Amino acid sequence: MSARTMMLPALAALLVVGCGSEDQLRRVEQEVGDLKVEIFKLRQVVEEGNKKAQADQQAAAEARSQDRRFQADLQDSLRQVQDTTRVMNNRLNSLPKGGTKVAAEPQPAPTAEDERALNAAVLDYNRGNYPLAAEGLDLFLTTYPQSTKRPDALFFLGLCHYNQRAFDRAQIAFDRIIKDHAASPQFLPAKLKRAQCLLKQGLKPAAVKAFRELVDGFSGSAEARTAQQELSDLGL
Repeated sequence: MSARTMMLPALAALLVVGCGSEDQLRRVEQEVGDLKVEIFKLRQVVEEGNKKAQADQQAAAEARSQDRRFQADLQDSLRQVQDTTRVMNNRLNSLPKGGTKVAAEPQPAPTAEDERALNAAVLDYNRGNYPLAAEGLDLFLTTYPQSTKRPDALFFLGLCHYNQRAFDRAQIAFDRIIKDHAASPQFLPAKLKRAQCLLKQGLKPAAVKAFRELVDGFSGSAEARTAQQELSDLGL
C-alpha cells in the first residue's frame, strides 16, 4: 500500500471537519504522523526483505558454482582412475603367465625381470602415455644399471622426451647411447635423433654437422638417407 493511499482517510477526515475544531485538527495531525511512522517501518521491512532475498540468491548461486566445480573434479578423477586401470590391466596382460614368456617359438626361455620391466614401459610409450613411460624407463635405468637392455631403454626415454618437445632432455638420452653404447644397434638411430634434437632447438650449424657425419661416415644406412633428406629440406 503506498503512502498516498494510506493518508487518504486522514485527509478525508480533515475535509469533513473543515478545520473547525483545533482538537480535531490536532488529532488528524497526530494520525498523519502515526501513518508516516508506519510507512517508514514498512519501508524498512521491505528493504530488509529485499536484502535477505539478494543474499539468499547469491548464496544459492555460489552453492551451484561449488557443486559444478565438485562435479568437474569428480569426473576428472574418475577419468584418471579409468586410465590408470586400463594401463595396469595392459601391463598385467603383457606379463608372462606361470612364469614363462608367451611367444610363438617352441619351448621359450623365461623372460628376464629387466626385460619385463622394459616391456611394461615400452607398452606405455606405444599407448602414447609418454610421461608414464619416461617414469618407468628412468626407474628401469636406476634399477638395472648393468642390463643389456639399457641402450633400448635410453632410446625410448629419448623418444618420450622428444615427443613431449623436451628436445634438450631427449638429446641427453641420445648422447648417453652414443658415448656409452657405440656397439649397440641403437647407436645410429641415436645419432640421427640427436641431430634432429639439435635442429629442433634452433642449433642449425651443429645439426648440419651431425647430419653430415651420418651421410659421410655411414653411407648406405637408413639413418644416412634420412640425414641426407634433412639436409635437402634445409636447402643444403
